[in-house]
Amino acid sequence: MKKFVQITFSSFKIALQELMANKLRTFLSLLGVTIGIFCIVAVFTVLDSLEKNIRNSVAALGDDVLYITKWPWMDEGGTYKWWEYWRRPVMKMADLKAVNQKSQTLRYACLSYSENNVTLQQGKYGLDGITLYAVTEHFEKMQDFDLAYGRYFNPMELSGGNNYIVLGEEVSAELFPGILNPTGRSVTLFGRKFQVIGCLRKAGNNIAGFNFDKSIMLPFPAIAAMKDPAAPGANTQLMVKARYGIHPDDFALEIEGILRAERKLAPGDKNNFSVNKLSQITERLNEMFAMIDLTGMVIAFFSLLVGGFGVANIMFVSVKERTKIIGLKKALGARKSVILTEFLTEAITLCLIGGLLGILTVFLLSWIISATTDFSIFLSAKNFVIGTGISAIVGILAGYIPARTASKLDPVVAIRSN
Repeated sequence: MKKFVQITFSSFKIALQELMANKLRTFLSLLGVTIGIFCIVAVFTVLDSLEKNIRNSVAALGDDVLYITKWPWMDEGGTYKWWEYWRRPVMKMADLKAVNQKSQTLRYACLSYSENNVTLQQGKYGLDGITLYAVTEHFEKMQDFDLAYGRYFNPMELSGGNNYIVLGEEVSAELFPGILNPTGRSVTLFGRKFQVIGCLRKAGNNIAGFNFDKSIMLPFPAIAAMKDPAAPGANTQLMVKARYGIHPDDFALEIEGILRAERKLAPGDKNNFSVNKLSQITERLNEMFAMIDLTGMVIAFFSLLVGGFGVANIMFVSVKERTKIIGLKKALGARKSVILTEFLTEAITLCLIGGLLGILTVFLLSWIISATTDFSIFLSAKNFVIGTGISAIVGILAGYIPARTASKLDPVVAIRSN
């Protein structure tokens, strides 16, 4: 065992010397392996990060929340029949009252009206492209957001008409530049003045489609005084959250039955609403991730194949250049296993360096993306092990035949070679 370690260590030193002696050749050989390992580790890292971010979002929002609207999130029956969904009635206050009064499994329910591209005015400053959310009580219990300053609406404000508003982080920063806490100040929406009572902390988009950063929130009755949230084109949805211990499928069936009764649908009639779950998104994303994973693996396989052939070619050249040295070593008593180990170690070292460079590139890109965007990238130890393991395997496969050829050289013939 001790002798084997000595031979391996000596072979490793010789491998490094040979690689340093032929820098350009080494660089070109490393490039293919680096690109291949980069592709594999990058695909695994991005998929793992996406999955982790999605799971965190689902955990924050809860998989026991149903989002009921006239629009389904996914196609129903293989075709997205938007022309049928468009004719469906909007969710109304009557639907909210029905589930509140009749459900035995309900914990919370609320209505949410949203409108995009709203303009908000504050003195000489105006901001376009804002998303407006008008909500009823319990909205804050079903969505994940935090306040940086001020407070949220109280139940009295949510159930009655008032002029209070909560600003998203981006809206607050752009409308009140240089002012950290604009609570108590006024803004104008649809020609009506609202007092700022709170500012949200930066949150980013969530999996349910809410973007609280460039948004404003106000009580549902406030928007009802200016617009009709039950108009045919309105984007109003009903959100319901189940009690603890209630199975999501049982909860969805009960809510569906209550809404069908409220809307007086006959037993044979189709639903004129859609019950959407976060699990629908995660299932569809899992299918997409599987396709991306497969595509990335195919690309990486061909990259590694090219890199492996490059390493094998370089090793054959290395054997050719060192034929006389191999002959002298064998004439002095070096065994086949020593020669085999020397060249195999060189091939593995070359591939491991290329693999580590690929992993280092993924790590640097991950750090840059995490630091400059809201998306967190996680390079796990599992992916690091996978990358280095594949590098070693490529080194063994690419270096074995050249190493075996070197170990079987006849010492006399090798010494006399040109």
